[in-house]
Amino acid sequence: MGDARGIRWPRGILPSAPGSRTTRLELFYDLVFVFAFLNVTTVTAGSLDARGLVRFLVVLALLWWCWSSFAALGNVIRTDQGLTPLVGFAISAAVFVLALSLPKAFVDRPGGLPGPLVFAACYFLVRATQVAVFLWAVRSDGEVRRRMPVLILPFLVATGLILTAALVPQRLLDGGAEIGLRLTLWVGALAVEYGAGLAQHRAGWTVLSAGHWAERHALIIMVALGESIIALGLGPGPTTTLPLTWAVIIAALLGIAVVAALWWAYFDTLALAMEQVLHRTREPRTRAGLARDVYTYLHLPLITGVIMFALGLKGLIHEGADPATPTWGVPLPSFDVLVLNGGVALYLLTLIGLGSRTLGAARWPSIGGVALLVALTPVAARLPELVALALLALVAMLTVAVQTVVDAPRRRRVRQVALEEQLASEAEQTRWRGHHL
Repeated sequence: MGDARGIRWPRGILPSAPGSRTTRLELFYDLVFVFAFLNVTTVTAGSLDARGLVRFLVVLALLWWCWSSFAALGNVIRTDQGLTPLVGFAISAAVFVLALSLPKAFVDRPGGLPGPLVFAACYFLVRATQVAVFLWAVRSDGEVRRRMPVLILPFLVATGLILTAALVPQRLLDGGAEIGLRLTLWVGALAVEYGAGLAQHRAGWTVLSAGHWAERHALIIMVALGESIIALGLGPGPTTTLPLTWAVIIAALLGIAVVAALWWAYFDTLALAMEQVLHRTREPRTRAGLARDVYTYLHLPLITGVIMFALGLKGLIHEGADPATPTWGVPLPSFDVLVLNGGVALYLLTLIGLGSRTLGAARWPSIGGVALLVALTPVAARLPELVALALLALVAMLTVAVQTVVDAPRRRRVRQVALEEQLASEAEQTRWRGHHL
């Protein structure tokens, strides 16, 4: 089987198409990342300090690279056809075990398998399978064959660094130094993976379906927002035994208000506008560079901001339900407030970068919102936790509301184009089904 580029596809592999969208099987893959995000948040919440936050950021970046490779593979081949689902299930299992190993990924505790080695082995399996399937699928493409070292060498170096970190002998250094060495090697692996990503468009990779690429990344933002709601509702444990108080209800409403503001800031207009710009970018290398910058790289701080916000929310409802807690709660530790407000500020700051890169537009209300959050963080650290959360919700909703008003002309155009595309797609699907089904 071949395509317009002259690539002969192996048996059991079907190529994707410019109009392809996210498949149900790709949504299944995302389920393991739901657990991974939840677990990394839970682990970090247990040691929420500067070192714990750095470890959180490094682990999240590695998870993101695994997920991004899933998305890139799904843009090249149909992941729900032929033999590919079996490969996807195997990779999902490896990612799940990788997520299970996160609490012991930096420190090997007594009992059971060595956590750092399990993490390293799973990361190697995930990345090796992704690279191998891609190279096997497009092996007849001469351009990919010529650029094969760009794809293989970085993966080997990065996984080698993580394996080296796992093999650091116990008690070779004291506890802090051992963790520091392991963390340094992980950061080196990240630098290799993300640095190599800058050269991927020269290895023959481009975005075949702009709709699929944009939709995959939009859905993973939804996963992260869902993680915030889970963190708010579950906190450090089940809520079934907690008394239902006004403080609990107020905390829930304020948390949902912030999550809703974050959803609106991304999905209402900006996500649609970015996808439309990617559709209009026809030249393959330019499109690959735009997709890499806007989605692979700039969506990582978006995810990070949402999960940082989730970290700050953990335990808030539980504390509010405790009869011993004052009505409006006690002031949060300064670092917790920094994480809570910093997550929302990072999210808004990334949206500013996305608007600048894709639309060439300065998002002044969002810039003002970020500045306001930075200025109010020291104040929030001295306020009861529910008051601090209310202040954060007010700033987030005000920023999004003003940005929506300022963007009104562009918003009307973008949403009209999106609606027309949706109606045309629905009409075409209705016509096809009426004829064939």
